[in-house]
Amino acid sequence: MNPIKATIKVQAPARICFFGDHQDYLGLPVIAGTINRYIQIKAKPNLKSKYFIQLIDLNKEITINLDYNFNSILTEDYFRSSMAVLRDEGAEFLQGFTVEISGDVPVNAGVSSSSALVVAWIRFLLQAQEATWNATDKQIGEWAYKAEVQYFDQPGGLMDQYTIAQGGLIYIDTQSGKTTNLTPKIGTLILAESGIPKKTLSILQNARNYAQNAIEEVQNKHPEFDLKKAQEQDFENYLPLVSKAFQPYWYAAIHNYLITQKSKQEMMTSDPNFEKIGFFMNAHQKILQECIQNTPNQMIKGMEAARKAGALGAKVIGSGGGGCMVALTNKHSKENVIKAFKKAGAVQAYQVQLVSNK
Repeated sequence: MNPIKATIKVQAPARICFFGDHQDYLGLPVIAGTINRYIQIKAKPNLKSKYFIQLIDLNKEITINLDYNFNSILTEDYFRSSMAVLRDEGAEFLQGFTVEISGDVPVNAGVSSSSALVVAWIRFLLQAQEATWNATDKQIGEWAYKAEVQYFDQPGGLMDQYTIAQGGLIYIDTQSGKTTNLTPKIGTLILAESGIPKKTLSILQNARNYAQNAIEEVQNKHPEFDLKKAQEQDFENYLPLVSKAFQPYWYAAIHNYLITQKSKQEMMTSDPNFEKIGFFMNAHQKILQECIQNTPNQMIKGMEAARKAGALGAKVIGSGGGGCMVALTNKHSKENVIKAFKKAGAVQAYQVQLVSNK
């Protein structure tokens, strides 16, 4: 073996979902973008057949023996699951590294810190190979999705991994994996950290099950029904077929899909209307908090305060139950929006920018 002597440096950004929350696991499209908050990895070769991983921000260390058989991996051990996924693709782990991982991405806050870690880790693992791997960003997103979601049979979709790996503001057809680049000129973005830990798995599991049950009840009577061809009137037309407990999720599935389509049309123009995008964000958030019920009262009050301070739109990010909020504003009202978020209880609020991999 010829040891790799160069230090490896990689990074992956956080992501914001603008439209399509709780839609990708139904095979519906989403609109998401990457922001200038990063997970960073710096790795130096060592003379051991081990990865010594230092999680700087968590003050934690992990050691992985490179001869590990990968037959038994603990839940959410994304380091080893990523190695298992790449090993199935032909990767070999021969050179030991001492790895430092740090970043400025809020953890457990809805901006996909875990997916950013997985994407960055896979980029490191590829560079650590003796042979040159020319993997595309889309392929890296697919591997990250396998390592984080499919490997552990988790209920999430592929939005996080695909967005972070490909970068920019994109529309994702979650059934085909095809992505469409959208204009990043959508106004000034403010990220607000609520300080409330999000509840990803419980909220995702319930929302996914209830939505799928609603759709199945409709398709049992009307097998020709296609959610991707749904129109606004389909909610009322098929409502009598849906159990009462599932009706809010039936509403969310149809109307959030329609909102995403309208938003895509606006974001594909060279000069999108910020007020219109803000209106769609608010409509999306109303469904999230009233139908899926994923928004704590403190966060609702924070977004209401941000809108009163001049935000054109505001919504929670990610599965919900806590985490971050994003507001769309302009350069004239951004400081007032930041102050409003903080006054309403946010532990942090600051401007972020969309970034690409280019």
